[in-house]
Amino acid sequence: MYNEQDRNNYEYHYSYHPNYSEPIPTLEPVQPKGHSIWKRVTAGVLCGTLLLGGAFGAGWFLRNTGSGGDGVEDGSQTAILLSDREAPEVTTVAVTGTQKLTLPEVYDANVGSCVSINVISISQGYNYFGRQVKTASSGSGFVITKDGYIVTNYHVVSGGNDVQVSFSDGKTYPAQIVGGDEDYDIAVVKIDAGDRELTPVVIGESANLRVGEDVAAIGNPLGELTFSMSEGIVSCLNREINVNGTPFNMIQITAPVNGGNSGGPLFNTYGEVVGIVSAKYSAAGDGTAAEGLGFAIPIDDVLNMLKDIMENGQVTTHAYMGVSAASASYYPETGVRSGAYLAEVVENGPAAKAGLQTGDVITMIGTTTITSQQDLTSAVGSKSYKAGDTATVTFVRGGQVYTTELTFGSTMERTSAAGEQNAPTEPSAPNDSYQRGDSYYQGSMEDFFNEFFGYGRGWNGNAA
Repeated sequence: MYNEQDRNNYEYHYSYHPNYSEPIPTLEPVQPKGHSIWKRVTAGVLCGTLLLGGAFGAGWFLRNTGSGGDGVEDGSQTAILLSDREAPEVTTVAVTGTQKLTLPEVYDANVGSCVSINVISISQGYNYFGRQVKTASSGSGFVITKDGYIVTNYHVVSGGNDVQVSFSDGKTYPAQIVGGDEDYDIAVVKIDAGDRELTPVVIGESANLRVGEDVAAIGNPLGELTFSMSEGIVSCLNREINVNGTPFNMIQITAPVNGGNSGGPLFNTYGEVVGIVSAKYSAAGDGTAAEGLGFAIPIDDVLNMLKDIMENGQVTTHAYMGVSAASASYYPETGVRSGAYLAEVVENGPAAKAGLQTGDVITMIGTTTITSQQDLTSAVGSKSYKAGDTATVTFVRGGQVYTTELTFGSTMERTSAAGEQNAPTEPSAPNDSYQRGDSYYQGSMEDFFNEFFGYGRGWNGNAA
């Protein structure tokens, strides 16, 4: 009979019996080994010690290799170092013009005053199937008054039929175009925010900027990356950019500027607006954006114009001559090969008061030579003259050369019969705002396809 005691005193052995097909177990007595129990005890103690020691070692390693600890003290090259530095707290500060701000403070103090502008434009004509073509564009802007006036670029809202303004908290408001000026690429829109208390930006002085000074822009790059901030330095001041014959004195910056940034504010280190970013002039002639290059309109150059637009719907200080002209080369009977032929002189206008008549050929204004109608338009429309300025006009009449002193009038003197409008109108060239739908490729088969089937004739994507 096998019992528990036999297990300690006997071992199994198998022997083969020739008459059976299976081995028959037999029990043989085994002498007890008194010290075997102690060996087992000793082995158990050693195993326990090893387990405890391993656990202790693993804990020490994890604690000192970054898994919840401060770092490695044994110089291991595979250790992960974790910082225990607490993140600095950014508090909202007021823009006072006397205290320099960190970039996070500039953003925090102004992001609520910046807006994303989305524009829908409807073409005046119809496509082959009788459908009007719609295009969408995006830009940026900033609140300039508590009662809802917002500044942006002219090319962002030009020709817009539906303008929507969105804030960083996601709230969107319809906007009305108050007016704008194509020559300076500025425009003003207005929203009714209801009970919302708007916070306008603080306007600084662009004349105080210095090359190498830090600046930052907040805008809507690519029309989708809303309320993004980019920073850089002032690369150049009074950089002359010629756009369609109109000179722009711009602030050149290294802050990245992309389509959709147009109309957004440029801040100095005090959190003041010193410029209006324009992606339209930050692109090469083929529409590709330049690396590390951006431009902004100096706020000093346009602040009074913005006030003028808010009051009158247009810039009233532009020089006004009161004539309709054509190139003299089309009128060989004058005997003058080049110049600006006066086809019409507005009665009681500045030119008429200066003694100019229909049929006269203007050859010079001030020190600027006039060879064509385009030269006359550029000279009068340039930023060299404004309402109230006086210039010497040289002209030819009946083969004789004469001079007269002409005092320019204001654009407010322009008549509606001359086709003047207060609000911005759609430019003849493709708009530079960001196109969310089909891209516009002038003269391409894709453009023909989109126009034919009514998918929309977009504007190219260089700016916002």
